[in-house]
Amino acid sequence: MEQGKRRPRPEELVTLARIYGRQVHELARQTPPVLGLAALFRAAEKGATAEMAESVEELQRTADSLVELETITGAPSARNYPDQYDIKGIPLDAAAEQLADVERRRLGYGDGPLPWLRDVLEDEIGLRIFALPLPASIAGLFGHAEPAGSCVAINSRHPRERQQWTLAHEYAHFLTSRWSTEVTALTQARSSARERFADSFAAHFLMPRGGIVRRFQAARNSRGGDFTAGDLLQIAAAYLVSAEALALRLEDLRLVGAAWWDGLRARGLKVEQGRKLLGLPSAGRDQELLPRRARYLAVEAYLKAEISEGQLARLLGTDRAAARRIARDLSASLDLDDAGGLVAYEWNPEGSAGDPVAAK
Repeated sequence: MEQGKRRPRPEELVTLARIYGRQVHELARQTPPVLGLAALFRAAEKGATAEMAESVEELQRTADSLVELETITGAPSARNYPDQYDIKGIPLDAAAEQLADVERRRLGYGDGPLPWLRDVLEDEIGLRIFALPLPASIAGLFGHAEPAGSCVAINSRHPRERQQWTLAHEYAHFLTSRWSTEVTALTQARSSARERFADSFAAHFLMPRGGIVRRFQAARNSRGGDFTAGDLLQIAAAYLVSAEALALRLEDLRLVGAAWWDGLRARGLKVEQGRKLLGLPSAGRDQELLPRRARYLAVEAYLKAEISEGQLARLLGTDRAAARRIARDLSASLDLDDAGGLVAYEWNPEGSAGDPVAAK
């Protein structure tokens, strides 16, 4: 069998899967696995903890499963990677602002909020982004390995605003140091130039100067020259960033005085209480393991019997009952009833629209 003179027998596959801690279908897959990702992290992160190593292994397994799914369905993800940017010789903050402006213009998003940043980076760029239950101290991971390409993991346990910042931070690494791996730990000192650049890029990319200044001035004008904590919370919610991140950005732009945020905290500002008083919705958390496109691909493959229910559940990072519910929801098609309301129809394997299952 090792010499390639015969195929492995079913019982041998079962034994090998048990020895290596893998599913049988992983050993019988059609595509080569994404082996390089974990090795790259191990080489770069000397003295990594067991939790970090497991997080990297989980990222590799998830990326590996997605590549296999795309092979099965014949629908590889399109890549629209820009050339890697060279920022050598440019002052760090100037380079970060320039690159953030270039990327926003290239993507056609002006200087407004980016509430759907994950979708933008997945659909417009082709990054593979996964929400994984990482250790609390790890905000995200970035690495590049073929055939998966550039992969990002965000912590599914973190608040949405933190996840948004992590996405922009890892995107900076993708744009400027694509072939290096990155573990973004919340406890690490931002001492390296690479880390300081990535944080500066995140601030400029998520909160562009023009849009923030315009909203700041509009809020002040509506209050006769005052800018309040309530204004801070409303603009932060619009840009899907934390109140602290926006306050520090306002200080950086010299729109408010130095240590303005410290002053708000000293006077007892309670962010969550303020958000509720203003009726601002909770940002929640992004806990979707797979990119949106991949979830639809997985359901399509399941409905066509190209993957099993167990494989679907593993791909979606859930149990079988939840996987069936997701398959039902994602396979329903919407139409209008006579009253103009939305009605959903179940997918029918015979090709017809099926019967209505819900009306809203």
